[in-house]
Amino acid sequence: MYRLNISQTVAILMDSNNINISILNHYGFGYFMDMDKVFPRMLGGRSLSKFYYFKEGDISDKLKTRIKHKFYGVAIESKKNADIYLTIHAVQIAPKIDTIIIASGDGDYIPLVEHLKANGVRVEICCVEATASKQLLDMADACHYITKDDCFNQAKLVNHTIITR
Repeated sequence: MYRLNISQTVAILMDSNNINISILNHYGFGYFMDMDKVFPRMLGGRSLSKFYYFKEGDISDKLKTRIKHKFYGVAIESKKNADIYLTIHAVQIAPKIDTIIIASGDGDYIPLVEHLKANGVRVEICCVEATASKQLLDMADACHYITKDDCFNQAKLVNHTIITR
């Protein structure tokens, strides 16, 4: 029997500020996306060619090291809006990639998605569905939704009491 094997070069570009705020707003304080759970589902057997993690503000050395060694990725800090950095990197790598997964539900990425698709790149979105731009989701070739089960609760991992007022 003949078996068809299709391979794609896949890049994940994550707007961590958007993902973290979406998870906070929808699932509550202390929840963060568990990349170890979400990435395999997003990739669906495809291999990860590139991973860029964008964050407005500082990124801990521990997280930078984990991104580098676990996902062979790059963590990029920005002083202001990470959207611009993500967009520039997406346009730069697009000629070398079959599929770009944008981890964000931000409608500001709609022009980027239009541009990438017009240039033959498959675009998938990873986000919290309830907080994402419907127009962005409608434009995507596929969507991967982050559920509460895809998150870990850092507040439970801390060995002290959190007092809220």
